[in-house]
Amino acid sequence: MKRRKALNWEGILKKRGYRITHPRREILNILETINGHPNAREVFLQLSKKHPEIGLTTIYRTLELFVRLEILNKCEFGDRQNRYEIVPEKSEHHHHLICEKCGKVIEYRDLIDEETKLVRKLENSLTKKYYFKIINHELKFYGYCKKCLKSINTDNL
Repeated sequence: MKRRKALNWEGILKKRGYRITHPRREILNILETINGHPNAREVFLQLSKKHPEIGLTTIYRTLELFVRLEILNKCEFGDRQNRYEIVPEKSEHHHHLICEKCGKVIEYRDLIDEETKLVRKLENSLTKKYYFKIINHELKFYGYCKKCLKSINTDNL
């Protein structure tokens, strides 16, 4: 199982005046070990196996707090559910490919250098044209994964 560590999350909480609680620690532990991009209910199902005392409301509140503190990213992949991932280190910068048929999400990191140059150029142009300070971006590509592509009629694409 892939483990993605949240960087200095305890320091971030303390600096902003939040306590380091047992539920917050356990929720983050699930997010560090779970594969993919879980929604709140998936975090709850994993967490309730060992910690049934931590309720779904606590999970929702904690996830939103971690998003506000930039410990987590909130993602939506076309299924109208908020999903979460730990904010990656710069060296782990990635984007997503989302299958329209099965919902599979593929994180990709190759071509990031070329993509970064293109996105920076676009951000600079948009900033100048619209006098808009861009602080972040989200890039997602929708299509069909290898498995689903085999099962659909490619003439209709």
